[in-house]
This record gives sequence, structure tokens and C-alpha cells, in this order.
Amino acid sequence: MQSCSIGIVGATGAVGKVFLDLMETRAFPADSVRLFASPKSEGKQIIFNGQTLVVEKVVPGCFNNIDIVFISAGGDISLELAPIAQKAGCVIIDDSSVFRMDPAVPLVVPEVNLSAMESHKGIIAIPNCSTTPLVMMLDALRAETQITRVIADTYQSVSGIGRAGIENLRTQAELMLQPEFSHFTGSENDPLAFNVIPRIDAFIENGYTKEEWKMRNETRKILDIPNLALSSTCVRVPVEITHSEAVHVDMATPVSPSRARELFTEYPGLTVIDDPKENKYPMPVTATGKDDVFIGRVRQDASNENGLAAWIASDNLRKGAALNAIQLAEQLLRQNWLH
Repeated sequence: MQSCSIGIVGATGAVGKVFLDLMETRAFPADSVRLFASPKSEGKQIIFNGQTLVVEKVVPGCFNNIDIVFISAGGDISLELAPIAQKAGCVIIDDSSVFRMDPAVPLVVPEVNLSAMESHKGIIAIPNCSTTPLVMMLDALRAETQITRVIADTYQSVSGIGRAGIENLRTQAELMLQPEFSHFTGSENDPLAFNVIPRIDAFIENGYTKEEWKMRNETRKILDIPNLALSSTCVRVPVEITHSEAVHVDMATPVSPSRARELFTEYPGLTVIDDPKENKYPMPVTATGKDDVFIGRVRQDASNENGLAAWIASDNLRKGAALNAIQLAEQLLRQNWLH
């Protein structure tokens, strides 16, 4: 694998930190690494591979001589900086939603549709952290049958909000345990602690949220099934890291639970934990910090003889974001798709 230079925008955020950790553990072949963040983080020092890196603010020309830029700092930042980095000759791997549905931008999960990024024009998008594990499960099944309908209900951790989500959950939990605590009221103050919130992102006119509509549209694009029937309800739960999903899949022909487990076991990046008699199934506490997507509770859907139901848990900071991005960077180098 050839080496390259890397820039990370959002290096001090939750995903940026995991990206750096993965670069170390995977021995990513970077000749140089430059870290960028907001002006308030300028000058902060981060140890990487035994070296001290200093966080920079974005200034004109800062992306010159960088091969790959990873951006995980929000949609507005991506819209502003991705074209600048692209013009400087970088390949951008973007973690926001702003480019995902652009027909000219590949939306890629490497286990599912790696070849889509061969014809990239300088920007590659990674999907929503709840979409990635779902499309991996569906891709494993469609090796044997046609997927006709999907219901996916998500239970998403507060780290999906960013580092502030984790800090707010801890603060609220401590506060709400105090005897004198007066309950939160109003939608603007929906508590993360000891609560579930059936809304992630803003509502749209059809009653779904933007997060739910992203899952539908992104799954269709990645699997190249433009008319796939998919509905979801996305819920924020008081878990620090790892998103979980309850998935019901309707298929053109039946796939038995035992055969589905075989397909999942054979699929790269999926790990089956499914022994109900021993109370073994995926959970956030066991999936956090792991690279794989964990799947269990595999059973026939009681409402459809051609259906399956299953439960997924996946670390949203790793496979849902940073790991997916670094796998794409590795493939850009391995396949010589950098330019």
C-alpha cells in the first residue's frame, strides 16, 4: 500500500479522536498528519504515534500538499471546506450529510459498494451511522434473495450528537439524581438522562424526521435499489456510545434464521451473537470499542413467512463513522484510486 499525507478536520471531536486512534492501531501509512479544528482548539497538542501534533485552524492554502482530507465537523463546515480542499487536489472523505445524495458523489460502505468510489471526483461521502450497519445486514441477505421491504427502528446513543452529548448525559444524570431536582419541561429541554426521545433531527412535512428520511434514501443509494420500501423510527436513548437497531426484513423468498446466521457469519464486518438460551445477544456495552457490527435475535418475522427480524448493535463512532472512513482511505491507496 502506498503512503500519503492526511488532514483531519474536526480532529478534537469525538469522531476525529477515534479516527486518530484507528490510524495508530491499523498502522495507516501516513507520511504526515495535520490536524484542524475550530479556532478555540488552535494550539492544542495531541499525541499521535509518539509525536506531538499541534491543532491548526483552517487558513488559505492549508490543504496544499495533502492527499486525503477527512472532515467530521458538521454540514456547514463540509460545505465550506470540501470544495476548497478539492480544488487543492485533495480527496475528501466527508462524514456529514450534505454530499450523500449528490449523484456525482459516491456514498460508500466498503463491504457493500466499494467499486462506487473508483470514479470519484474528489469527494466521497460516508453514510449515516445508523445506515451503515443496516446496509451491511441487508447486503448479506440479498446474496440469497431479493429484499422487498424494511422496517428499521433505531436506538441511537447520545454520542451521535457529538462529545457534548456524552457530557450532557453525564451532567443530567448526576443532576436528576439529586433530591431537590425539578423535572425538565418543554421540547427544548427534553432530558437525555433516564429518557428516550422519539426524535432525531428536525421533523419534515410527512411526519418523519430528517434522520429517518436519510436512512431511507441512503440505503436505497448504497444498495442501488431506488424503490426499496423502507420505514424507520429513530430514537435517542441514554447510552453514551453505540447505536442499536430492531430490523424487520421482508424478502421475495424465505430465508431461514439458521441460513441467515450463516450468511451473516460469512459476511465481512458482521459478527453473530445469538444464543437466547444463554442470554447472549448484541448490546451497546459489548459492542462499544469494537470494529464489527454485531447481530443477533435472528428469527422469523411472526407477521410474514418471508420475513426475518433481527437486532443490531454497532459502535457509531467506529464503524458508523471513523472506521468506515479509514477503510475507504486504505482502499484509495490499495486500489490506486487516489487520483
